[in-house]
Amino acid sequence: MAETAPAAAAPPAKAPKKKSAAKAKKAGPAVGDLIVKAVSASKERSGVSLAALKKALAASGYDVEKNNSRIKLAIKSLVTKGTLLQVKGTGASGSFKLNKQQTETKKKPATQ
Repeated sequence: MAETAPAAAAPPAKAPKKKSAAKAKKAGPAVGDLIVKAVSASKERSGVSLAALKKALAASGYDVEKNNSRIKLAIKSLVTKGTLLQVKGTGASGSFKLNKQQTETKKKPATQ
């Protein structure tokens, strides 16, 4: 009888861990979407620098200092996908602009 009591006490201890592991995702657009909007809103011919991107994200209410690594990862992934073109620099630094060829190919299947 003494062995069944500790076994019954163990499952409730595991339940709070499951709740803390499943955090609710914050509502709002993804970082990649915000970056694409900021680049598309820019009128610069030579593209938008990383610093200018961060300023634009901060102006739209995004916490740049807290999510600096997320911004860099999002930029790198957008470059590898082909959504952004890296005009200058390497990695997440340098200047970026939208890839016109990929945006055109996306629009053509949508119109058919």
